This record gives sequence, C-alpha cells and structure tokens, in this order.
Amino acid sequence: MSKLDFIIAKIHTIQSIGRLVAYWKFKNKKIVFTNGCFDIIHLGHIIYLAKAADMGDKLIIGVNSDHSIKRLKGKNRPINDEKARQYVLASLSFVSAVVLFEEDTPLSLIQTIKPDILVKGADYKPEDISGYDFVKSYGGITKCIDLVEGYSTTIIEKKIKETYLKILHLKKTYF
Repeated sequence: MSKLDFIIAKIHTIQSIGRLVAYWKFKNKKIVFTNGCFDIIHLGHIIYLAKAADMGDKLIIGVNSDHSIKRLKGKNRPINDEKARQYVLASLSFVSAVVLFEEDTPLSLIQTIKPDILVKGADYKPEDISGYDFVKSYGGITKCIDLVEGYSTTIIEKKIKETYLKILHLKKTYF
C-alpha cells in the first residue's frame, strides 16, 4: 500500500466508520473521538490531537464540512476545503480515522461511534459539549484538554491579513 493509499484509507463516511468502529470494539480497542473545523493546522491542533490520541487506542476525528463551517464561522471560511482538511488530518500518524459531518454539531456521528472518550478543548465545559449526555448515558467519559495559548486559526488568519495589508501599503508608497 502506498503512503497516499494509507492516508486515503483513514478517510471514512458515516456508514463506513460504523463498520470500522464495530471491528475495533470487537478487538476491545478504546475509542477516542474529537471534532472540529481544523481549517489551518497549527501547533495547538497537533498538541491537542496528540494528547487526545494518548487517551485511547484509536483516535477518530469528526471534521465539519465546508457548508457547516460557513454556517458557524461565516462566508469567508473555511480557508482550506474539506478534502484538504481531511487529508492533512489523516496524514498524522496518531490519527486512526477521519470522518466528515454536515450538521452544526457532531451528535449523530457520536451516536454512531459511541466513543469511550469524548474530547474537546478546555474552552468548553464538559457538560456543554455536544454528545456529553449521550456518552455519559452508556458509561463513556468526556474530557477537556488545555489549549496551547497563542495558536488558533483566527490568529493565523489575522497575521496573514495584516501582512497583506502592509505589503499593499508598501506597494502604494513606493510604486
């Protein structure tokens, strides 16, 4: 199997992830689930996802579709399309599977996967996380991971815009 085929094999639909999860559960693997937009992957994402992966045997990432990101973050987002975001996440060695979801929250995906551990950043309270009550209902747990300060897609986007505006200003001044 080529390296690209290995990456592609980690990208699933809601239907195929259900079959894969059933197999992993049969093998007594502890399943960790997290979700997000993951628009521009940065150090904060890598640390967060590595810590999430350490909590179990298999890490599944639910990725917001382009349409859901537009609804949640506005018409100028996402910066990277859903295919690109899925490939980047699937290329990480500690990621077991990536699955796209269209809704604003991953609740139906969580209900399909039934993770042992549901993970989000510490900017959430566990009880406010989509799927918290469902995961708790069958004995799963919800954990929050501290975020790495100074890293976010919004901060990166702001830096890019500021640099672009400086370049435009320099062009107007000198040309």
